[in-house]
Parts: sequence; structure tokens; C-alpha cells
Amino acid sequence: MRTPWTIAVLGAGAWGTALGATMLTGGHRAKLWARDEALAQAINADHINERYLPGLKLDQQLAATSSMENALKNADCILAVTPAQTLRAVLADAGPHVPKGVPVVLCAKGIERETGRLMSEIASEMLPENPVAALSGPSFASDLARGLPTAVTVAAKNAGLAMTLAEQLSAPRLRCYSTDDLTGVEIGGALKNVLAIAAGATHGAGLGASASAALITRGFVELRRIGEAFGARPDTLMGLSGLGDLILTCGSEQSRNFAYGAALGRGESLEGRPLAEGAHTAGIAARIVRERGLEAPIIESVTELLKGRLTVLAAMEALLSRPLKSET
Repeated sequence: MRTPWTIAVLGAGAWGTALGATMLTGGHRAKLWARDEALAQAINADHINERYLPGLKLDQQLAATSSMENALKNADCILAVTPAQTLRAVLADAGPHVPKGVPVVLCAKGIERETGRLMSEIASEMLPENPVAALSGPSFASDLARGLPTAVTVAAKNAGLAMTLAEQLSAPRLRCYSTDDLTGVEIGGALKNVLAIAAGATHGAGLGASASAALITRGFVELRRIGEAFGARPDTLMGLSGLGDLILTCGSEQSRNFAYGAALGRGESLEGRPLAEGAHTAGIAARIVRERGLEAPIIESVTELLKGRLTVLAAMEALLSRPLKSET
């Protein structure tokens, strides 16, 4: 029988709240850190995160706080569930209060825009005395919060740590697989967001199911190509954190990235829309592709779309007019 942990969840958005609630069902204690004190107070008083998970009743044992020190006190494990582009700042604030040696599990997907660093590289830099892992896979926060079955991958460079974390973080409706391919899991999670914008744009522009299927398939080729250039294993990219996550996020407007792309395809204003991490990752991903001499026309097209330099129809025509070649 496993020992219950005290788990600090940094981030009280939909995904952080869902993970915190799920940790309780797995027999752990969970403390939720919210940047906004009013949000923390509302969660504690009403046991609902009305801002991010409206209408879903939360376990009364899920305590929220706006104090980083209180959230991290006596933590056995830390789930970092803040947007990728704010991870560095959040870990800088957390640093003085993080217990040494406690694993930090990254639950955000992206690449830092300014540096091109993966989330694990940032965490290792900011918290050098703490082992780093990542949790990723096909998972909507609302599904997990409602207790619907979900499977994800937990990755760490140390296979033993990855297995321990997968065992500890699994819950009755959350199944965690383990891997030591941390890079593969992170690359899959970051790039699928960019490809989901492309899939959403295709859908929003009314280009049909055939075009969507072709784009997702060829997008996955690009994901594998880039992943392998980073040293990711092909079997990781074919798993939950790669192909699995891509399938989920490219097929539903529950995905913020797909919804963002769909709005783009329909010609709607993007101002004020919820955060779409792929919009931040696209530019740096395209830059990495160019610097490494890789071929990723879909990812580069998304970057041009987001900059307003290309329309969805023009992007599709450009992709269709590329020189013909063997698929493999």
C-alpha cells in the first residue's frame, strides 16, 4: 500500500484544479496555489472553481491558498500547472519555499519563447536540487474533474523516479504510465498544440474532413521528425503524450488550441480569447526548425497565419502545391 503524499499544485486554473481534486481521490492530501487571492477564497468558501470549472463541485478537502509558502509547506511532490510562458517566474517565486529533493512534475506543455528551452530545462535551472519530471497525455481538465477515465504519461530521466511518480499519481480514474524519455514527452506535448491550431483553422475555414485528416497525419510526421532531432524515441511519440494527445486536441473545440485555430479559420477576432499555448510555441518551434535545417511546413504555416502574413486558404494551397514525393 502506497504512502499518502502531501501534493502542492501550483496553479488554480482548470487543469491544476482537476489534478488537485484527482489527487484527493488517490488518497493524497492536496494544496492548491492560486495567484489570485479572491479565487483561492472562493474555492475554499464555495468548493467550486467557477472561473475555470463552472458548475463542478469540488471535494471540500481541496484547500486553496494564495501563499506560495503555505502551498509548499511539507510538500512531498509538486505539480507545476502554470502556463508554459510563466513557469520561470512562478518557479522563481517558489524557489525559496521548495523542499530540497522533492520531485517537481511539470504539467504545462510548451517551449519558452525567448530561449527555446523545454520546461524541464527551465525547472532544472531554477530548482537545481529537485528532480524534474513531466505529466502529459490526452486529457481535458473537465473530463478529469468529472471523474471520467483518463490516461497520461509521467516522464523523468530516471526510470525509477518515473515509475514511482506514476504509481503515486495514479488514481481510480487516472491511469499513469511511466517512461524515461522526458524529452520525447515534452516535445510531443509542445508541438501538438501548434498542430491543433492548424487543425482548428482547417475546420473553421470549412475545408472538410479529408483535409483535416491529411493535415493531422502530415503534422504528426513533422512532430516525429522534430522529436527525433531532439533525441526523442519514436515509441514515445507514438504513445499517449504524442499521438494520443494530438488526436484529442485536433478534434474538439474543448481544446483551447483547436478553438483558437477554428476562430482564426472563421476570420473571427482573436482578442480576449482564452490562452492557447500553441500560439506562443509556434514561433519558437518554427525558429528551431529553421536553425536545425528540418522540414516542417505545417508548423511554419501556423506561424505565418498567427502573424497575419498568410490566410488559411493560401496556406492550404501552398501545402498542396509543394513538390510531390514518396510518403515514406
